[in-house]
Amino acid sequence: MLQASTLKYLKDLSKHNNKPWFDAHRQQYDDAKKDFETFIQTLIDKHGRRDTYIKELTAKNCLFRINRDIRFSKDKTPYKTNMGASISRGGRKSIYAGYYFHLEPGQSFVGGGIWMPMPEETKKVRQEIDYCLDEFRKIVESKKFKTVYGGLYIDSETSLSRVPQGFEKDNPAAEYLKLKSWIATQALKDADITSKDLVKKALVAFETLQPLVEFINRSLED
Repeated sequence: MLQASTLKYLKDLSKHNNKPWFDAHRQQYDDAKKDFETFIQTLIDKHGRRDTYIKELTAKNCLFRINRDIRFSKDKTPYKTNMGASISRGGRKSIYAGYYFHLEPGQSFVGGGIWMPMPEETKKVRQEIDYCLDEFRKIVESKKFKTVYGGLYIDSETSLSRVPQGFEKDNPAAEYLKLKSWIATQALKDADITSKDLVKKALVAFETLQPLVEFINRSLED
């Protein structure tokens, strides 16, 4: 579980997103960051027994910075109002698919996959889906996957309007080939975040996602 004080800090930060307030509440930030880091390390240690590619990771290599990159943004607020961790082989900057945990009051979620890979990696994932469609469908259309995630995340941002070049329009894998990201997410309520069952719930989500992660990463290794 995560502490209620960590959620409260993020709520307060969203109301006072400026450097003077942040500096004046540095200790609360440090405490919240430590709480989140400890939680993520627990997930790594426990799920690493199943997925050996992540077992050597440390939470420090997976957490994103709280500072926003405001160079090209109209929104000049300096800090994110969430905490996130990308648990992939090689850490948060890895090209590989992995697991993700997003902590944000009212908008937390757990899941993962691969988000907007570069063109070369995108091509490899699509080819693997085309070649191994039955296997892919068994993963993302399984009862367990749909129970936990409802299916793959699909919207206009993560999907092309047409089947990509190089594939027939009537390709049976068309709906999956059009994707630009292959991810799944499960929403978490604030009550879930502070529940003693949070670790168990997150681990079930990771275990359910693991076959998809392995499928995608296999394509990137070839």
